[in-house]
Amino acid sequence: MSMTYHGTTEVPTAPAQCPVNHEEIDLFAAGSQEWWFEAYRKLQDECPVIRLPGEGREPGTDAFILTRYDDIQRVARDRSLVLGREDQAMQGNGNSPLQEEIFEEAGFGDAFNAQQDLRSSDEQAMRYRRVVTDPWVGPEGAQRQQKMAEAAAHRLIDNWIEDGEVDFVKGFAAPMPQVVITTILGLPLEDMPMLRKMEEAQVRRFVYGRGVNSTMSDEDEVENARELVLFNEYLAEQIQKKRRNPQDDMISYLAQVEFEGQKLSDGDITSVALLMHIGGNETTQYALTAEAMLLAQHPEIVEELRADRTKVRFFVEEALRLYAPTQGLTARTARIDFEMGGVQIPAGSTLHLRFGAGNRDPEHYPNADQLDLTRPHAGRHLTFSQGPRSCPGAGLSRMEQNVAVNALLDRLETIELKDTNDFQHQPGIMLGLYHLDLAFTTRSAAVGA
Repeated sequence: MSMTYHGTTEVPTAPAQCPVNHEEIDLFAAGSQEWWFEAYRKLQDECPVIRLPGEGREPGTDAFILTRYDDIQRVARDRSLVLGREDQAMQGNGNSPLQEEIFEEAGFGDAFNAQQDLRSSDEQAMRYRRVVTDPWVGPEGAQRQQKMAEAAAHRLIDNWIEDGEVDFVKGFAAPMPQVVITTILGLPLEDMPMLRKMEEAQVRRFVYGRGVNSTMSDEDEVENARELVLFNEYLAEQIQKKRRNPQDDMISYLAQVEFEGQKLSDGDITSVALLMHIGGNETTQYALTAEAMLLAQHPEIVEELRADRTKVRFFVEEALRLYAPTQGLTARTARIDFEMGGVQIPAGSTLHLRFGAGNRDPEHYPNADQLDLTRPHAGRHLTFSQGPRSCPGAGLSRMEQNVAVNALLDRLETIELKDTNDFQHQPGIMLGLYHLDLAFTTRSAAVGA
C-alpha cells in the first residue's frame, strides 16, 4: 500500500472492488473512494495499524495508518506522543523549492510562513484562535452569522424551487458555504468564480504536492504556485481596501485587531483569509451533499426531523460521522518511540489519522454504519479532529449544516434520488460526490422562509 497523494503525473488505478487481502488495499489509489468503508472494516479486523515502509514525510522514515477510534483519539489528544507545532515548524512548511522560489520572487513568502510565526506552538495557536478567528467562525461567532446564512440558503433554493429537480451540488452544496465565508470575510460576491479557482489551487498543493511524497510535475507545481500568487495579490488588494475603509467583516477586523501586543501584518491576514476561505468551502460542500443524500434515502427521517426540529442537530452530527468530508490527514509526526495496537512506531514516523475509519469503528460505535439519531455523545466523532489541532471552523460549518437542513425541511415536501446518479466520488483525500441529482415536491409557501 502506498500513501502517496497521487497527482496529475502518476495515478495508479484501484481495483473496482475492495481487495480480499488487506495487504493489497491502497486507500490512496484513484477510485479507492468507492470502497473505502469496506476497506476500513477489513483493516480494523485484520490490521488496524498499518506500516508503510519508507513512506514517511522525511526520507528514510516510515508511515503508519491508524484506523481505530481510540488510537486516533489518543494521537490527536496526547501531545507527549507527537511533535507540536514548535517542533514541526523546524521541518519547514512543506513547500517544494520550486514553489518557495516563486512565492519569494512575488514577495508573498511571508503569507505562507505566517502561521509558523504567530502560531508556533499548540498553546499559542489556541490563544491565537480565541482572539483572531473565534469571534467570526467559532461557535459563538458563527451564531452571529446565522441569519445571513439562512437568507443565503433560501435564496439558493429560490433559484430551482419551481423546477422539481436539481443537481444539489451545483445548485446548493457548492455555492452555500462559498457565499457564507465570502460574506464573512467581506469579499465581493461577484468574485466567487475566481475565488473558487484560486482555492482549488491551494487544496491541490496539499493533496498532491507537499513534501517528499509529491507527485506533481515541475510544470504542475509552477502553474499551481502562480495561481496562488494571484490569490495572494487579490487578497493583498482587498486588505488595503479594508485598512482604508473598514467594514463589519472579518478582514476589516483582522486589520485592526492586536495579538500579543502587535497588529497583524498583511501576511498574517492573508494566511488567515486563505485558511478560512479554503477550509470553509470544500469540506462543508461535501457534508451538505451527504446530508441531502441521507434525507433522500430516509423519508422516515425527514418526517421525524420535521416533527421535532431539535433532532436536526443530531442528524447533522451523525451525517458528519458517517460521511466525514476529510477522511484522513497526514498531520502528525511521532515524538517518541511508542506502541499502538501491538505495532512499534519509531520516533520520526509519519502518522496518518484515518478519521473516516475511526468514525465507523464498531468497537466504539454499535451499529457503526447505521444512522442513529439517539446515539449518545453525538458530537464526539473525529470529523473535525480532536485536541489542540481540531478544526477552527467547526462551529461555522455546523451552523451552516443545521441551517441548510432546516431550510430543506421548510421548502421541500418530498426528496428523492434520481436514476441519473452514479454516486462517483471526487479524487483525493476528501469524500465528496461529483453531483447529486434530486427530484422533489414543494411545501406550501406559508411553510417556507
